Amino acid sequence: MRLYSPPEKVFEYFASSSTADGELLMTPGDLMRAIVPVFPPSESNLVRDGYLKGERNPGDLRCSPSEFFMLFDVNNDGHISFKEYIFFVTLLSIPESSFCVAFKMFDLDDSGQIDKEEFKKVMGLMRACNRQGAYHREGLRPGLKVHGSVEDGGLVEYFFGKDGKDSLQLDKFVKFLRDLQDEMVKLEFSHYDYKLRGTILAKDFALSMVASADMSHLSNLLDRVEELSNKPHLRDVRITFEEFKNFAELRKKLQPFSLALFSYGKANGMLTREDFQRAASHVCGVSLTDNVVEIVFQLFDFNQDGNLSLDEFVRVLQQRGRDIAQPVETGIMIHDS
Repeated sequence: MRLYSPPEKVFEYFASSSTADGELLMTPGDLMRAIVPVFPPSESNLVRDGYLKGERNPGDLRCSPSEFFMLFDVNNDGHISFKEYIFFVTLLSIPESSFCVAFKMFDLDDSGQIDKEEFKKVMGLMRACNRQGAYHREGLRPGLKVHGSVEDGGLVEYFFGKDGKDSLQLDKFVKFLRDLQDEMVKLEFSHYDYKLRGTILAKDFALSMVASADMSHLSNLLDRVEELSNKPHLRDVRITFEEFKNFAELRKKLQPFSLALFSYGKANGMLTREDFQRAASHVCGVSLTDNVVEIVFQLFDFNQDGNLSLDEFVRVLQQRGRDIAQPVETGIMIHDS
């Protein structure tokens, strides 16, 4: 169903707040769950499809207010409107390189900046490449109140000023794209950092990795996640935000990374932990710790022979990219422990 759900339905499903006149609004946490599939954090003591009396809902993020999102909160109410939602999912789904190409094409005088009307054209082109953006239509779902055009949200005002006469520089916008990606990583990490320790269990890192897996493979992968609790060398391992962020950076470079792994694996007959770590560093410029690599191999070395099952690893990470382009129907998933 999620493949065909219009963006207003997804927004309506996840939005947890509303204005006095009925306009639905998202918190940053709502936005994260609408875009990134997550499991309940393992340290939440979640009981199957419920939670213990007095315990916070594991679907709620317990983290400091997002300073990044507050930059674009024109009403200072800590919420995101449907207009900003469409804006966000469009940007999150488009590779930075593609946006830069479109930006430069509309920068007719080669000044490195564009005005508001040119920016609208760029965003229209980008939305046409994204399912959620392309499905946006003027005839919204009955009962979903939306004020104004998608093109005139708070973010557009942030870029071009209240009068819309400022220009947007490419460098500033590229930085915004990167900051947006970083903020989503922070929110996801905060979701799993249930006890606010600044680190998450190896099991939670593994859950974040497999949450986008195809349903036909998810059960087997979750069994492997559960096995981490029985591995003495991994049971108490905790992953830092830096390690989590570095792996997220590797996901963004999946194409060259997977090409390097497939090429090397085909030539040598197997892919070891050292090969995986070296490819991440030399090809993608990403440093992965031994703990991160060990967790990856515990999940995707199906024969436990020291050789990575590369097809499944790449398939899961590719699905993650598709989920960001097509927000999921249920952001919090329940699995039996």
